[in-house]
Amino acid sequence: MDIQLDQIDVRVLGALMEKETATPDYYPMSLNALINACNQKSNREPVMNLDEGAVREALDRLNEKGLAGPISSAESRVTKYAHRLQETFNFDRRETAVLCVLFLRGPQTPGELRGRTERLYRFDGLEAVESVLHRLIDRESPLVKKLPRLPGTKESRYAHLLAGDVEAGVELSAAPEAGRETERLARLESEVAALRKEVADLKQQLTDFRKQFE
Repeated sequence: MDIQLDQIDVRVLGALMEKETATPDYYPMSLNALINACNQKSNREPVMNLDEGAVREALDRLNEKGLAGPISSAESRVTKYAHRLQETFNFDRRETAVLCVLFLRGPQTPGELRGRTERLYRFDGLEAVESVLHRLIDRESPLVKKLPRLPGTKESRYAHLLAGDVEAGVELSAAPEAGRETERLARLESEVAALRKEVADLKQQLTDFRKQFE
């Protein structure tokens, strides 16, 4: 199955997967709850700031692909949303937990995955995590890829492939860094604009003050 998602689709899908297990009392999720889950600062790499429109559009795309969509319920007037990975891929809890963390936090080592999936599924050891990764890699259409080991590291990292192939040697963490750089530039531009306005106001005040003595 050839499914191509963008990074917002992945974040929305990952948030739904996480909350299904971590907070089942609040799942399926309302749109507002889903937006908050997508934008939360903990357990997210990179941290995003998605608005309602972006999340709605992602839900529409996921619905078209059969990966997530609205759930009708007579108990609530508010539309709730849920993922449909179980129906589409026939995942078990272990596979869902591993993919969820890869969706929300980017490439991970087996050790990182074992620690970060604890809220979703408790693995007995690294071999159990690696077994799940190999099953996801060995599917007819691979869903996970093993990345080259980075210099100075002992463990290889794994990345999901639902947002496209990951080129060998490409450091996906550059994306968050690029986002942070964009934020820094935007902040600097805002500060410069504010300083320019302050200087202009001071010049005007000085001009008005001089006019009093003319």
